[in-house]
Amino acid sequence: MHAATTSLAPANSMRGEWRRFAAFLKRPTLPERAPLPQAAGLRAVVWLVLLDLLVMAALLGVAGAVMAAGVSLPETALAGMEIGTGIILAVVVIAPLTEEIAFRGWLSGRPGHIFGLLAGALAAMVAGLAAMAFFGAALATAGLVALAAGTLVALAIVYRLRHRNTIGWFRRLFPALFWLSTLGFSLVHLTNFPADQLATALPLVLPQFVTGTLLGYARVHYGLWASVLLHMLHNGAIIGLVLAASSAA
Repeated sequence: MHAATTSLAPANSMRGEWRRFAAFLKRPTLPERAPLPQAAGLRAVVWLVLLDLLVMAALLGVAGAVMAAGVSLPETALAGMEIGTGIILAVVVIAPLTEEIAFRGWLSGRPGHIFGLLAGALAAMVAGLAAMAFFGAALATAGLVALAAGTLVALAIVYRLRHRNTIGWFRRLFPALFWLSTLGFSLVHLTNFPADQLATALPLVLPQFVTGTLLGYARVHYGLWASVLLHMLHNGAIIGLVLAASSAA
């Protein structure tokens, strides 16, 4: 068993948590393993949400100043869209859950999480294609079959390898993997903008990059549940802001 490699003391205050996060960004270090869900983790998520909202407010202020100067910015996919229950569910629940599993589920470096994700994705692909090819299942039905198969396989591997600690090479490469995960998470949000405006939209995924650092920190220090919850609260705040703006218009 590897000894814990993080020297950061547990944070007992909001400022302490923020300082801990800043120290992590200066030198991303992977703890041995995140603790089970506990009150300290929930408090940390609340403090990180407050930091996230402060940063988002500052970035919105910059965007507002740029637009006031006469610069036209691309509109996101949510612009002009009627936001109903389905959209809210997708943005606040489904997107955070799937994105955290894909971009940070494996960031612990533990074999169960890495191989569970890979095997689950492979099982989902095979099951979905088989459902359509051999049973003539509709796309929606094949998707449900794929999701069920992938989830079962992933959970089985995670459970089987639950006692295995972080892989050595992953720990050594963790800083690069952390930043690559954060970059990939931010760049995938370019799909929210028109394809012919991607170059202009590139600076507009800076908020996702910043939020990605918070999510990665929460994931490795408090667990996947913490990054999922933080992501849900972030998206919920964005949806709330969009709804408030549309009702005021």
